[in-house]
Amino acid sequence: MTDFAAIDFETANECPSSVCSVGVVVVRDGCITDTFYSLIHPEPEYYQWFCRRVHGLGPEDTYDAPVFPFVWEKIEPLIEGLPLVAHNARFDEGCLKAAFRVYQMDYPDYQFYDTLAASRRHFGWNIENHQLQTVAAACGYDLVNHHHALADAEACAHIAMQIL
Repeated sequence: MTDFAAIDFETANECPSSVCSVGVVVVRDGCITDTFYSLIHPEPEYYQWFCRRVHGLGPEDTYDAPVFPFVWEKIEPLIEGLPLVAHNARFDEGCLKAAFRVYQMDYPDYQFYDTLAASRRHFGWNIENHQLQTVAAACGYDLVNHHHALADAEACAHIAMQIL
């Protein structure tokens, strides 16, 4: 796979629609050509302690952030015509669909590929686990700042370039 967009969402709470940050990495002809990161004002608008513990974001970070439709207006032209790639795509695709539903936006049926599933097929039992940072390291990429949406999208893009 040489043309795709890797995407990662972080959520404020247990609701998939509560996206509070997004990272996107665009790959064309096997090279990273663009990146995008934004905080997002979550809906519903509350933070669970366990989510804050994972990514470190809270209401003070997203109080003045744009809501999802305004962020997506910037992402949409970057990813037009590209399949989306995520590590544990079920989560990220679920977040995207939920946000589209909450804001009553027409979902364009993005095609998703999953680097988690690809890692299980490619590495099998040859690595300790299939978490993003472990798979990234197995692909020669040092994931720094894990659970920052852009850092995770960059790691996912490097994994996809190696094993998809």
